[in-house]
Amino acid sequence: MPKASKMSVLFVSAEVAPFAKVGGLADVAAGLPKALKKNGTDVRIIMPAYGMIVNDPQFKVKNLFEFDLTINPRWTERVYVKQINLTPTIPIYLIGSENWFNTVSQSDEIYQLEPEPYIFFNRAVAAFIEKFASEWTPQIVHCNDWHTGLLPVYIRTLNNGVFENLTTVFTVHNLSYQGIFDADVLETAGLPWDVFNFDQMEFFGKVNFLKGGLTFSDFVNTVSPTYAKEIRTAERGEGLDGLMQYLFDQGRLRGILNGIDEEEWNPGSDKAITAKYTASNLSGKAKNKRALQAACGWQTDPNTIVIGMVTRMTSQKGFDLIKSAFAKILRLPVQIVLLGSGDSEFERYFNTLHRRHREKAHTTLGFNDEWARQIYAGADLFLMPSQFEPCGLGQLISLQYGTIPIVHQTGGLTDTITDFNNRTGKGNGFVFTDYTPTALFNAVQRAVDTFEETDNWQALVARVMNQDFSWNTSAQEYADFYREAVALRRVFIPALV
Repeated sequence: MPKASKMSVLFVSAEVAPFAKVGGLADVAAGLPKALKKNGTDVRIIMPAYGMIVNDPQFKVKNLFEFDLTINPRWTERVYVKQINLTPTIPIYLIGSENWFNTVSQSDEIYQLEPEPYIFFNRAVAAFIEKFASEWTPQIVHCNDWHTGLLPVYIRTLNNGVFENLTTVFTVHNLSYQGIFDADVLETAGLPWDVFNFDQMEFFGKVNFLKGGLTFSDFVNTVSPTYAKEIRTAERGEGLDGLMQYLFDQGRLRGILNGIDEEEWNPGSDKAITAKYTASNLSGKAKNKRALQAACGWQTDPNTIVIGMVTRMTSQKGFDLIKSAFAKILRLPVQIVLLGSGDSEFERYFNTLHRRHREKAHTTLGFNDEWARQIYAGADLFLMPSQFEPCGLGQLISLQYGTIPIVHQTGGLTDTITDFNNRTGKGNGFVFTDYTPTALFNAVQRAVDTFEETDNWQALVARVMNQDFSWNTSAQEYADFYREAVALRRVFIPALV
């Protein structure tokens, strides 16, 4: 059995921080490969060649090679392969063409509703593996979310000797997004109609890209142990709970908790915040709070509790609860600062609150990395009442910055945040179980009451900052996951006729 130090992994993702970032996947696609590299894994990344990357001179893009690719009898592309580096020892290969990805100029343009960009990308990645084989061949092809769901299908259906020894693993970051299209998309993708069946890619009469990735990969994982349980239920399975249970029964489904890059998220070295600080010297935390209050136009009162939110403004992130409970929460001795964007209903509501309650509520629509870091560093509490959360990175980042999370008990929030017990001093946040506005408000009230006990609060802040949620542990779990996938490769997947 190969050792972790000898493994070679091609990590496939639609976004990679800091080059292209929409959500947490970008952070995973950067943080996990870095940790794997430290463990001795030969890891490389491949992603679309977005215009905002290839046209930016600061990234020092290197041209590698080009080739012609026939996807179906009526669709041929000239594919170019370029390279940038995540670190000096981790290359990122960029796949693109004159027709796909080169016009994407900013991160919010990355994801498309049509299937063609992802057909092109997946088929081109398969061709890249073949054409690059003389220089480097991965043992593991690690796919992420539905945008890469066709790659395991191509690897299993294309008659190519290079693919015979590849092991594919697939990570589900959010089961809600599946890539569902009309059945004729198979012809566009150049795939055989044989895969259009209940056990492979058919989904209520349509083609499901995510399902293809799940059924054609050797092993599957999600981004937290609790989410791996939840997606096997009808409530959270998004129509794929039966498949998830089947994979689990076969021993092919895992839950591996995400980590965070502790070099990237470190209040002791963060250049974007007003004052640096550590768990052993929290004086800078108070300075960041004053700076945040002043930037929001508020009274700089250390006794007023600042609640921060950096999030997408959607129902999944709990904004229906927040909206229902917000007026009551504002009557507490708190100030609330929100950074995010999402559903127009929530954007309008919180913009209105910003105008009507400037002394206590501040809303910034969109995303700004520097402002996000100032919120993490300056807030006392971090509000994250997600209806469901596969893993979540916001609560992990907030812990790094000594900002105590308030969360709903679900998914990765369950695996990372335990309810603070004022009597024992144990716990690292404030957790509510019932998904109701009352339960949310009660959790906020408990947090406010605890904050007012200054000695307990400072001890809590110092303790959570010393917790280890780095990628180190998770990277070792992934290395073990890879080894098992290689050992059991295609034992459970029947050969295609």
